[in-house]
Amino acid sequence: MKPIIITLFTLTILFNFTLSKQSPTIYQLLKQNGLPMGLLPKGVTNTTYDESGRFEVHLDQACNSKFENELHYDVSVSGTLSYGKINSVSGISAQDLFMWFSVKEIRVDVPSSGLIYFDVGVVHKQFSLASFDTPRECLASDMVNDKILSRKLGRHEEHLMAVL
Repeated sequence: MKPIIITLFTLTILFNFTLSKQSPTIYQLLKQNGLPMGLLPKGVTNTTYDESGRFEVHLDQACNSKFENELHYDVSVSGTLSYGKINSVSGISAQDLFMWFSVKEIRVDVPSSGLIYFDVGVVHKQFSLASFDTPRECLASDMVNDKILSRKLGRHEEHLMAVL
């Protein structure tokens, strides 16, 4: 009877230790770095993250999410996470009027200001930080009716949406 109790106790300790060593979710990593969890939509299926802050997340499909403006998320989104900032963003585009711009950087300078900034290369878009408090539903992109075109503008990339 005693060996069974010791074995059960040991298994319980190992199980709890294993749970405590699980990697944080991308949403937890965002929060730990002073950024809102809603920068990425619901539905992240896989996350890789290294000590340098470089991360990559995967979604089941490319999708759009509506905030003050619309954001487009590719199937793969990546960047380098540091406190209050994501540099080298790839896989997120922001719509302004009828044009789509690749997001290059996302930052919160002063959290008490209630503002978050999206660098889209040619301008910095300013949004309410509260808009990104929680991850939002993301609707599948309909690329049958909408086509995103890219062209290089010097060192900046501009995405234009053409309705067919």
